[in-house]
Amino acid sequence: MSSNQYQEEAFINSIIGEGTRFRGEFDLNGLLRIDGDFSGTIRTKGKVLVGSNGRAVCTIYGGTVVVGGIVNGNIFATEKVILLSTGMMIGNILTPRLIIEEGVLFNGNCRIETPQHSAQENTASALKKENDIAGKKSELKVRNSDDGKNMSYQSKAELSSELLSKSN
Repeated sequence: MSSNQYQEEAFINSIIGEGTRFRGEFDLNGLLRIDGDFSGTIRTKGKVLVGSNGRAVCTIYGGTVVVGGIVNGNIFATEKVILLSTGMMIGNILTPRLIIEEGVLFNGNCRIETPQHSAQENTASALKKENDIAGKKSELKVRNSDDGKNMSYQSKAELSSELLSKSN
């Protein structure tokens, strides 16, 4: 894997160039490339690329994070983290996927897990779908043979109760 492969995948809409120093909070949409010095916090749903000459003392919240330079801090990625052979990572990583090339210097802890907010969103979505399906399946339509009217029941129990009351 080369850093060129990751450079070409997305349009870089923010860059901290070589010889540039930036300190603070960086909230953006899209890709951030760091070739200079950055300290602070980065938040994006897109990608963060720390180039081979880049140095970041920060916390990174991103979709995909590629480290080819030096990162001292924590990385929280929703998609994956890639540590290139030229990279050095000092800190902790939380990500669902981790790719480490040979030659990386890594000092810290790594946890491979699905991000909590995504898991909660997926669970809520699955429950909603299940409830929608259950709601559609549980509505029973029955034609009364005595008078020909259609009747709707929300569950089999409700239908059974109605039938039992009529038979008594």
